[in-house]
Amino acid sequence: MIRTVPVGLGARAYDVLIGAGLLDAAGARIAPFVKRGRVAVVSDETVFALHGARLTASLESAGLAAPAVIVPPGEATKSFEGLADLCDRLLALELDRGDLIVAFGGGVVGDLAGFAAAIYKRGIDFVQIPTTLLAQVDSSVGGKTAIDTPRGKNLIGAFHQPRLVLADLDVLGTLSAREMRAGYAEVIKYGLLGDLSFFQWLEAHGAAVLAREPQALAHAVARSVEMKAEIVAEDEKEAGRRALLNLGHTFGHALEAETGYGEALLHGEAVAAGSALAFRFSAAQGLCPGQDAERAVAAIAGAGLPTRLSEISSQPFDAARLVRHMAQDKKAEGGRLTFILARALGEAFTARDVDAVAVREFLLAEGASP
Repeated sequence: MIRTVPVGLGARAYDVLIGAGLLDAAGARIAPFVKRGRVAVVSDETVFALHGARLTASLESAGLAAPAVIVPPGEATKSFEGLADLCDRLLALELDRGDLIVAFGGGVVGDLAGFAAAIYKRGIDFVQIPTTLLAQVDSSVGGKTAIDTPRGKNLIGAFHQPRLVLADLDVLGTLSAREMRAGYAEVIKYGLLGDLSFFQWLEAHGAAVLAREPQALAHAVARSVEMKAEIVAEDEKEAGRRALLNLGHTFGHALEAETGYGEALLHGEAVAAGSALAFRFSAAQGLCPGQDAERAVAAIAGAGLPTRLSEISSQPFDAARLVRHMAQDKKAEGGRLTFILARALGEAFTARDVDAVAVREFLLAEGASP
């Protein structure tokens, strides 16, 4: 069964298709969007080795020429250097604006290829084929594309919506258990920020999702995408409600910056820890009932995800450095800290002008160093 979730953006609307076997049907699904019969498949070495032959065969069977541009795996590829290299290789293929880019991989490939599509010859169409749970439920939907800099994550980018998203659940079978848990952090985030019933369903069925039980996995992905699509249609460029999707990200991005954007802390793991911190900070500030914070943390921890600073690093984080990273966050305005906090389970809100001293004191209480 293929589930279709529309992202309603008027003339730039598109569908997210969710189900098994979509990779083999990708050529037929993508061909209507291609004017000259040519696409460039941007993928990383790991994903293309596992699934590239199937995608290439599907595209070619639909009459599409499909040269591949392979990039190194890992967050380090999402850089100015990685972007410059990708754009140069796309130019060498002599792609024109009637051609199309296929972003085939996890969040790194989707962000990088999407940003390249946004700026290549002032904009070229692209399609997302996300291959991780995290990318399927979050980064492939909504048109946010970006690269990292030494000063912070995703600070240089553009809003550029795809023409289509194909979320093939079969490809998740090759993910490690750690990558599944990292993706699940973004799934549980949707329940925590705006859907108590979904959070309750995850409390009961989260283990089945992580075990890749087909029906549970399909429901978790589809509900997550539905929530994101609804929010994006209402607030495409994060002027209001879309900011709620950043639950856990202000704390999480600071932790990623301190750990070097690498294997030491995956993005989903950072979001998990950040969400736990956001709920505990909300409770500490008297904004959220303590039992709700405890329940949120228990659900995150129950999935095998970090909820404490000490679970990420044996060396204490520097509280002042973490706060400085937060001041560089995209949501910060005029140097004032902005967080997504909670009033209750399923009820997040945007808190502006959060007291940096209070954040620092909270981090010290959480085990950070002065």
